Amino acid sequence: MRHYEVMVILDAGLEEDAIRSVLDRATQLLTTHGATVGKVDRWGKRRFAYEVSHRSEGYYVLVDVMAEPPAMAEVDRMLGLADEVIRHKVIRLPDKAVTVRSNRPTGQDAEPAAVSENGAS
Repeated sequence: MRHYEVMVILDAGLEEDAIRSVLDRATQLLTTHGATVGKVDRWGKRRFAYEVSHRSEGYYVLVDVMAEPPAMAEVDRMLGLADEVIRHKVIRLPDKAVTVRSNRPTGQDAEPAAVSENGAS
């Protein structure tokens, strides 16, 4: 199983029951496909930086999921077809922290870059 985050932006004009039904459909779809739904974090209404689909604000929800790729593909399709959803994004989180190594030497081995007369290196 892989770790995913699903960000869903719903229409801000929806009633609480409509928001709950969309989230219940998504979580039920995931659990029927063998996924484990973790925390469902409701951020609430937020103002957009620019208009999206002629709307200036949306209701944000972040869902933490452990699932296999086919289950996430199905929930991605379901959210894309739902009329209540303005935007959504499925993000696969890395399995473990990735360390980025630089090829540049550090400490006493480091030498300053040569600078030519015009200031370019």
